Amino acid sequence: MHISAKVEYAVRALLVLTAADGGPLSGVALSQAQELPPKFLDGILAELRRSHIIVSQRGAEGGYRLARDASAITLADIIRAIDGPLAAVRGEHPEVTSYGGAAEHLQDVWIAVRATLRSVLETTTLADVVAGKLPPHVKKLVADPDSWVSR
Repeated sequence: MHISAKVEYAVRALLVLTAADGGPLSGVALSQAQELPPKFLDGILAELRRSHIIVSQRGAEGGYRLARDASAITLADIIRAIDGPLAAVRGEHPEVTSYGGAAEHLQDVWIAVRATLRSVLETTTLADVVAGKLPPHVKKLVADPDSWVSR
């Protein structure tokens, strides 16, 4: 899985909002807190607002805040808001692919990849990450030394 800079920046900014416990925080404050490019972050924040993950408030006391509790916003929600489906094959959902011959069962692999991503990303919330209390099955994956080896 490729995690784009847009997704990484979105998650980092949302983690700052989560830690702010209600905000609101300005785009500049979010940018400075994680050393993110301000103009790029502005576009990301607009996408998050359109996806109803954050809301904005105008005025001197304005800024951004989470649209719902951090325990109700999963990493999958954020990825989908910024980059679309968790697992796509040539831009399509894995269930619409079909292959013949030696590749006949390749669709099953793509479905399994999506299911594995969902098992982590749909169960891990912003609140979990800020608190450092990841779901048990995610902790188990992180504790496996093989998970830390690049290939």
